[in-house]
Amino acid sequence: MRLQRVSKVVSVAVVAALALGACGGGTENTNSAATSTSITANGTEPQNPLLPANTNEVGGGRIMDLLFEGLVSYDADGKTVNEIAESIETEDSQHYTITLKDGKTFSNGEPVTASSFVDAWNFGAAAKNAQLNSYFFESIEGYDEVSAEGATAETMSGLQVLDEKTFTVTLSQPESDWPLRLGYTAFYPLPAEAFEDPAAFGENPVGNGPYMLAGDNAWQHEVQIDLVTNPEYTGTRVPQNTGVTFKFYSSYDAAYADLQADNLDVLDQMPAAAQKTFTSDLGEGRYSEKPTAQNQTITIPQYLDEFSGEAGALRRQAISMAVNREEITDVIFSGARQPAKDFTAPVIEGFNSELAGSEVLAYNPERAKELWAEAEAISPWPEGKAFTIGYNADGDHKEWVDAVCNSLKNVLGVDAQGKAYSTFKELRSDATAKTLSGAIRTGWQADYPSLYNFLGPLYGTGAGSNDGDYTSQVFDDLLSQGLSAPTAEEGAAIFNQAQEVLLQDLPVVPLWYQVSQTGWSSNVTDVETGWNGVPVYYNIARK
Repeated sequence: MRLQRVSKVVSVAVVAALALGACGGGTENTNSAATSTSITANGTEPQNPLLPANTNEVGGGRIMDLLFEGLVSYDADGKTVNEIAESIETEDSQHYTITLKDGKTFSNGEPVTASSFVDAWNFGAAAKNAQLNSYFFESIEGYDEVSAEGATAETMSGLQVLDEKTFTVTLSQPESDWPLRLGYTAFYPLPAEAFEDPAAFGENPVGNGPYMLAGDNAWQHEVQIDLVTNPEYTGTRVPQNTGVTFKFYSSYDAAYADLQADNLDVLDQMPAAAQKTFTSDLGEGRYSEKPTAQNQTITIPQYLDEFSGEAGALRRQAISMAVNREEITDVIFSGARQPAKDFTAPVIEGFNSELAGSEVLAYNPERAKELWAEAEAISPWPEGKAFTIGYNADGDHKEWVDAVCNSLKNVLGVDAQGKAYSTFKELRSDATAKTLSGAIRTGWQADYPSLYNFLGPLYGTGAGSNDGDYTSQVFDDLLSQGLSAPTAEEGAAIFNQAQEVLLQDLPVVPLWYQVSQTGWSSNVTDVETGWNGVPVYYNIARK
């Protein structure tokens, strides 16, 4: 699944079918057939306006992947497929020349050029724009100068436009898997109008792929967002429907009820209450189960006094060993989750289930009590304080959060309780602002198929999705070494060394790996779940 490492010129052009993803824009589409063959799917309200470099959560991400198209995409198995890129070439894995295909446009008719990418990447990296995905550009030469606090520079020296169809990228060090990242949201191009008023553009974005917004009021906040096919699109991911409407549900139970009643076409997760019945409820041919590149964790912010220093490290280890993952995945998820052995996912190439230190992820109540007592001897737990796990009530998390809390109460004797946020957006807002008062449930749906993607964006110092504010120079150095390794196998071995550092520090408590359970109505066909757990929406057709 990883891009091969090479020393000679390599074109990343991969001729393949069935690419996963999509794109779009924001102009009016008056096609009367749009409502008759469009599909509906569950979703969540995006945290932020829809800008590529500022969208790093699943609610906004799946919309962006239908509204925009990058240089490459990933097919249902996670293989790289060229989209806007005609070729991505390098002789040394540090200097890349990118050539674009002819005739690609945004849905407003503006051509997609080399500047569309370079300007978007510079915007995403610049400190003054405070984009959550800025970290994804750190490999490019000049990133440090534009991303530093108070920086006035706005263009990275490693990006150069040669002509309308060609630009070059110089990295700070050789990274032969760098092209693999280019299908991720952060690397999408932007039209000129995006830079005139980014906030307004994010409410009504103009993209360059299979879908676009259905009109100026297509995004009804906290309700739904309506997408229709983009008539300007000429890429590989040809929609088999005329539109996708994402409905923002307050719970998976409500979404599941609509699915059963054929009022919802696609649901990407079965609620806990239906774990034992959904196969019979829906019947053969209306559901699928598939291991995917997703995991579930609990992030415990190290900026909280009780989880800082040596005592904090001991407490995180105690909490991890006090969670009975086997029992929870069996009882609550009926085996549809796999207890975690690391910080990534088994479907990713290079996965290792036997890392040194992974015993901290095994249920061991006696050792958990000892570790908690050691922490108490250093710094007592604040009197009267509860250990809380924040979760979004519009997702299906309450039951397992309660089970984890009960496990902690029984083993450690600590007052543990869930803290419900009404929406995922509210939860992410506190996490992003670093204003959490306790732990939160977190998880990762891979942006591209790589061990690094589960590590760098989440635990690298200053990374955009580093909710717990974790920092480790040893870990950062290993990430850098893994990226510059001469082969994919050597890189994976180093990334797994980096994971062994995480197993000592536990910036998050890994819980389990996801098994995607997708259900669909009797009105649609050709529903497939991609490598990252997201349905391949453009391929779904109405009967």
